[in-house]
Amino acid sequence: MPGMVVLGRRWRIASDDLVFPGAFELFIRAVWWIVTLVLYTNHKGRFDCQGGAYLHNYLVVLLVLLAVIILTLCAIVYISAQGTIMNPGPRRSMPALVYLRALLYFPEFIWACLGAVWVSDNSTGCKPAEVGAVIGAVVSSWIILLSMVVGVLVVFDPLGSQRPGVLPDAPLGMRDLESSESSQLFYTAHTVASRVWESRLRLLCCCLPQDDNHRAAFSSIAQLVSGFFLDTDLVPSDIAAGLALLHQEQDKMEHCRDPDEVLSHSPSSPIREDLEVELEKAAHFMQFAAAAYGWPLYVYSNPLTGFCKLSGDCCRSRQAEYDLVGGDTLGCHFTSILQSTGLQYRDFIHISFHNQIYEIPFYVALDHKREAVLVAVRGTLSLKDVLTDLSAECENLSVEGVSGTCYAHKGICQAAHYIYKKLVNDGILSQAFNIAPEYKLVITGHSLGAGAASLLAVLLRSTHPTLECYAFSPPGGLMSKALADYSKQFVVSVVLGKDLVPRLSIPNMEDLKRRLLKMVSNCSKPKYKILMHGCWYELFGGTPDDFPTELENRREEVLSQPLLGEESLLVQRSNTYQSLSSDDSPSHPTHLPLYPPGRILHITEDGPARRHCFSQVRYRAEWSNETSFRNVLISPRMIADHMPDVVLHALRSLTREQPFALCPSSMSNSHLNVI
Repeated sequence: MPGMVVLGRRWRIASDDLVFPGAFELFIRAVWWIVTLVLYTNHKGRFDCQGGAYLHNYLVVLLVLLAVIILTLCAIVYISAQGTIMNPGPRRSMPALVYLRALLYFPEFIWACLGAVWVSDNSTGCKPAEVGAVIGAVVSSWIILLSMVVGVLVVFDPLGSQRPGVLPDAPLGMRDLESSESSQLFYTAHTVASRVWESRLRLLCCCLPQDDNHRAAFSSIAQLVSGFFLDTDLVPSDIAAGLALLHQEQDKMEHCRDPDEVLSHSPSSPIREDLEVELEKAAHFMQFAAAAYGWPLYVYSNPLTGFCKLSGDCCRSRQAEYDLVGGDTLGCHFTSILQSTGLQYRDFIHISFHNQIYEIPFYVALDHKREAVLVAVRGTLSLKDVLTDLSAECENLSVEGVSGTCYAHKGICQAAHYIYKKLVNDGILSQAFNIAPEYKLVITGHSLGAGAASLLAVLLRSTHPTLECYAFSPPGGLMSKALADYSKQFVVSVVLGKDLVPRLSIPNMEDLKRRLLKMVSNCSKPKYKILMHGCWYELFGGTPDDFPTELENRREEVLSQPLLGEESLLVQRSNTYQSLSSDDSPSHPTHLPLYPPGRILHITEDGPARRHCFSQVRYRAEWSNETSFRNVLISPRMIADHMPDVVLHALRSLTREQPFALCPSSMSNSHLNVI
């Protein structure tokens, strides 16, 4: 950190990122040089084939060239390992070494061409070992040259030339002008970054129709992504190092926390009874939320028997028995839903696998066991769903009877309105309640489906006052505080462990960015040591490293001095960097806060954090609140805990095992606020 400046532009690689690639190439070059030296020594004076003289000169020059490259790589690895992430001073000579290494590619390219010419024209009569050695040298040279080209494309930053450069010292009377110039440069850089990201999204989604919805989504997502790290000098390896440090810091604080005080409650306690009832209901409705994913999740959950169970019914036509709306031409989705839920064909009122941006699949069925008209909404399973997830701007959502400001996640809100119109305008709910008028309405979903289900429940609450909603792993940045409080009357959110998605919101990501910056700015170890220890810790566990700090008293000064003494207006005027000099909270929030829906039922593993592969996992459940999900927790389980099959397994484990660990809501704050 920051990105290294080479050829007048900033790249997505820092001067301390060359330790591992340099060491790998150094190993290859050293082996290559030793093999060439052995070949030359064994055949010296005996190159008596047709092109022997040329071969002798080729090997001599190759040995010299490889020796120079090896010495250059040794210097690159040594210099790159010096200093710390925020102290690039010992690495000031790195750009010069990079220039030298780049220049050495030209003679290597020429010599690879000459080697190829010698093999094709002058190798007649030479020993196979000599010819093979030259062929190996030529092939190795071309592979390394091609790898260099690929590496340049990977670390190329299309915005590198747009980053502000040197700012001359301005007199006191020019500060207002300087500030205005800074704002203009930031606006220009943000505009260019948005265009670049929008172009990337269009290229990535070139197979999707380019209608108004997609264009609006591309623009919205580009604005969001481009501005996130624009005001920092972070490169990808800095983010990886920061995540490794933050994970160990969080684990260290969790280990140091005093054991919770266990409060005794009798088995007849209302708190315990409420929790048991909700767990039973959640375990039941989660199978319907998981079933909405169709055959991909079914086959994933049943790898040995899934295809066999589905293959017999996939191609059978049942159009007359249920209402199917696109996306399931072979019927495999519907067959998997039947297998997962145990319902009959006649129990389904409507099934829609239609999938576009802001339009997600769902189905409506009669759940006779719980006497419910069930609406199950599918979570993220396609690129269109990802675009819906990333459309994270706020949109007004007016709800009758709710006091306070009402707004919600734009993409999920539009998806909820789409389902609402289908259910109400197309008469789907009316049809269901005509069949079962005494049943109550239950809405469920997982992930994106959980968010859409929660907002759909908010929209339908006025006409169905007894409805219930079970949202599994819902997005954390979903609805305003007023709506979140209102939804506690009828929405139960279920979150497993350190699941990332319920902690995912724009303010939380901004907080994560500040924490990453603080971790990398305070750590006094070089980046390669941080990454090596971080990889070991993630794979094999152990004790979190106690990284010493050296920049506590001069953090702001150091943070505003990018590599080679260049002054960046974006860095100096950045709210992210300025917030590090005061506290962890931004002085001026740039995004409206969003919260997860309803009452939150948090399920955690009971016992040590790391187990061997065959150990039995036990869970505990407790009521929690939104304050426990204000920070992103770094963990290898942060993605796995979000998977629907894992959530379903945890709920079934809790409802099968007796007695299971139940914790009252009064313990939530002390147990779950892990920073």
